[in-house]
Amino acid sequence: MRALVLAGGTGTRLRPFTYSLPKQLVPVANKPVLVHCLENIRQMGVEEVGIIVGDRADQIREAIGDGAAYGLRVTYITQAAPLGLAHCVKIAAPFLGDEDFVMYLGDNILVGCLAETAERFRASGSPARILVTKVADPRQYGVAELDETGRVTALVEKPTQPRSDLAMIGVYFFTPAIHDAVNRIVPSRRGELEITDAIADLLGHGGQVDAEEYTGYWKDTGTVADLLDCNRLLLDGTAGAVGGTVDAETVVQGPVVIEEGATVTRSRLVGPLTVAAGSVVEDSYLGPYTSVGRSCHISGAGIEDSIILEGARVREVTGIKGSLIGRWALIGSTARPAPQHRILVGDHADLEVAVA
Repeated sequence: MRALVLAGGTGTRLRPFTYSLPKQLVPVANKPVLVHCLENIRQMGVEEVGIIVGDRADQIREAIGDGAAYGLRVTYITQAAPLGLAHCVKIAAPFLGDEDFVMYLGDNILVGCLAETAERFRASGSPARILVTKVADPRQYGVAELDETGRVTALVEKPTQPRSDLAMIGVYFFTPAIHDAVNRIVPSRRGELEITDAIADLLGHGGQVDAEEYTGYWKDTGTVADLLDCNRLLLDGTAGAVGGTVDAETVVQGPVVIEEGATVTRSRLVGPLTVAAGSVVEDSYLGPYTSVGRSCHISGAGIEDSIILEGARVREVTGIKGSLIGRWALIGSTARPAPQHRILVGDHADLEVAVA
């Protein structure tokens, strides 16, 4: 079985960060979302992966390389314009050949191993298996209607009156039969080849489509709130490991990861949190659910429940919480810090916080 990972989206809901960084490379728990996806795919026993890329292809190639670091062999497939998920299958057909494959949206976080799901798909003989999960408002999703055996009877995209609360999430398993279905469908009203239409075509031609309810953690990392939520959950599963330099005046409580090459002095760190290689933390408080990226400099600061991207600098500002700070941004204070700040700062920004 092969894998097709979709990483060509623009991430408009994450601007300004995604003006200069693909949304799939925004880090969660100091690891790009796309890497979390690739690690899940490798756990399924898959080694050959095709990654659909768009106008940020160079950045994704630089971050992922040939896939060897993740035990994979990666082929990059360029999609000139975002013409739908089924269009991705269409242009990837030469790579996929006559093999079964899993299609995985590269901006989704799923916590848990999908190897058993892949095995059930292989054993079923069905041309498709989709993952679904219960949602509070099905009107925002593609919804699957099932019979009593768990087989799909209908798919409805963002129904105004849902007859099911089972939303399709970003993992689909297909046999080569999907290629004929993709070739039979036509673009939707929004000009895209929809994967829901291709799956519906399979049903219309007598194919069996199985659904499996996913009860683990799933999140489409499309907003800052979603990223922070994922960061909390993933950090909750970390075990402390101090590989960097920590002086005797620093207090470390709970599961704290300090990578080799990071330096912490005269600070208090309360986990779960992680500090990446090359970063310097001094005279600061880092609280729970904080991820500090590579080569950051945190001085005289107080931060918790936040994601700090590569190269950012925070000095003499406390009370930072629930924040996402972009690459190489500078946040500084000109006077004594105020009790609390919420900050969403894009890449290469320079921000001064005026306080009384």
